[in-house]
Amino acid sequence: MRNLTKQYCVPNANEKLDQVFQFSTMVSLLDGIYDGDFYMSEAKKIGDFGIGTFNQLDGELIGFDGAFYRLRSDGQAYPVKGSDCSPFCSLTYFTPDIYQEINQPMSSKDFENKMQLIFPSENLFYAIRMEGVFKKVKTRTVEIQEKPYMPMTEAVKSQPIFEFNDIKGTIVGFWTPHYVNGVAVSGFHLHFIDEHRRSGGHVFNYEIEKCTVQMSQKSSMHLRLPNTKDFFKANLDKHDLVTGIEATEGDPE
Repeated sequence: MRNLTKQYCVPNANEKLDQVFQFSTMVSLLDGIYDGDFYMSEAKKIGDFGIGTFNQLDGELIGFDGAFYRLRSDGQAYPVKGSDCSPFCSLTYFTPDIYQEINQPMSSKDFENKMQLIFPSENLFYAIRMEGVFKKVKTRTVEIQEKPYMPMTEAVKSQPIFEFNDIKGTIVGFWTPHYVNGVAVSGFHLHFIDEHRRSGGHVFNYEIEKCTVQMSQKSSMHLRLPNTKDFFKANLDKHDLVTGIEATEGDPE
């Protein structure tokens, strides 16, 4: 008789360094699943770098060097508390293995095309950190939502938009392969915080003056799904993913 007891594989230290931890899915946010059960007290056990959002869409998450911040719709940055909860986030240990210096002005499109040529493969995951001076960074932070939640395509229609000019700071995020679209945001998904850790948000667009780029290549993803009634009941098969993600994550102009 077969032993049907579940066997769980605990990743070793090297495996944890090579993985992206993903809590919930982008398609869940599109459906208005804005309350999760991932507490930020867990974050440092899983990674020292990442992006995401908070329950009720109350701010954008950015983290690097083991420090995590909530970027709220008032344009301000606040240190994350362990009791803060997320409905969607991507975390990893940042172990840079690709370096690039950008010493001339460059648009976001030109930069991202350049990075894709540097990637060993577009079928892997990359954590990305850009530190330097930016001629322009255009960001948003969705305002806090109240139940009953509207779909995210509607929630972003009233989002505050901020534009920073000639500013020093850090852009962090991920390149995710296109075949994972819907679990995460495929392509580049980036958040920004200024050098004083006072303001920032989800990045729509940017222009580089000069910056240092570090990338950490990852070859695995660990997906953890919410243990909530709303997630269990959600119909996540009904979305036009490409249109929905472009509407919520892209520049509205």
